[in-house]
Amino acid sequence: MRFMWWLALLALAIVPSEQPNLPELLSRVAEEAEILRQNAPKALTVETLEQRALMPPSRFRPRIGKGATEPLKPRLVVREIVSEYSVGTLKESASNNLVEFRQVISVDGRKVQSEERARHTLSLGITSPDDRLRKRMLEDFAKNGLVDLATDYGMILLAFSKRLQENLDAALAGEAQVGTDDAWVIAWKQRDASAGQLEFRGNQAARRILQGTLMVRKSDGLPLRIQAWTEHDKIRDDATIDYVQSAHGFLTPVSVVFRHVVDGQLVTENHYRYEPFKLFSADAEIKFTELPDAAGAPAPPAPPAKK
Repeated sequence: MRFMWWLALLALAIVPSEQPNLPELLSRVAEEAEILRQNAPKALTVETLEQRALMPPSRFRPRIGKGATEPLKPRLVVREIVSEYSVGTLKESASNNLVEFRQVISVDGRKVQSEERARHTLSLGITSPDDRLRKRMLEDFAKNGLVDLATDYGMILLAFSKRLQENLDAALAGEAQVGTDDAWVIAWKQRDASAGQLEFRGNQAARRILQGTLMVRKSDGLPLRIQAWTEHDKIRDDATIDYVQSAHGFLTPVSVVFRHVVDGQLVTENHYRYEPFKLFSADAEIKFTELPDAAGAPAPPAPPAKK
């Protein structure tokens, strides 16, 4: 009798899960992408980036001892950058695509500017008539010693909008566990590089076709994780983006892990973490205000008279 009971349990265990309807899952993902597109430009958060990168060896070489004959080795450099982060459209952009905007607050614990000034500059960037200000923001972000920056991965869910899904090949690829949630895995690949990831290498810019996996919660089809990668010329870039449902009812990135691999060796790892997003209209502390110049600032109040 006990043997028959174990056989019944085994039969239940090997019965495959009922396969979902792929078009319905993709339609559900497109709904969440549209909700994100509508709400992301009204939101702001703090992004913390920890970068671990292999850098060229130091030019210093000992003149005596064993170190004088050994080949120099790459240095591991760890940096932490905290930024105000938001997304928006460029005013004159024909595509009306959302792009990321950052303003650095601190570098390795050293404050660079106040949060208020960073938010004010972000507000200027989001309404800029062209991409010159965004380019300057990226240059400001990179001048702090960071390398192999990855941008716009936090908003990769937007690549699964109804319109952009026309540029994707997708297929069911099994099941997975994301945290405590059971998930369906969807394999995807872009057909056209024009909608791919924008890559900057020195003075050159190119778009690369992305492929990867999308994991959606079995219970309701909610997107939980997106993995994306691209490979070319012995270079592989891959990213894992985790999403959570915000208190305001739309998905937001909670973390992005980006890895840059050259000839099989991990060169750079960027770990982005995001605090809960706040809506401009819903959170009173989020204000874009003009910051007075020092000459125009009001005089400080007079100290109380001594008795």
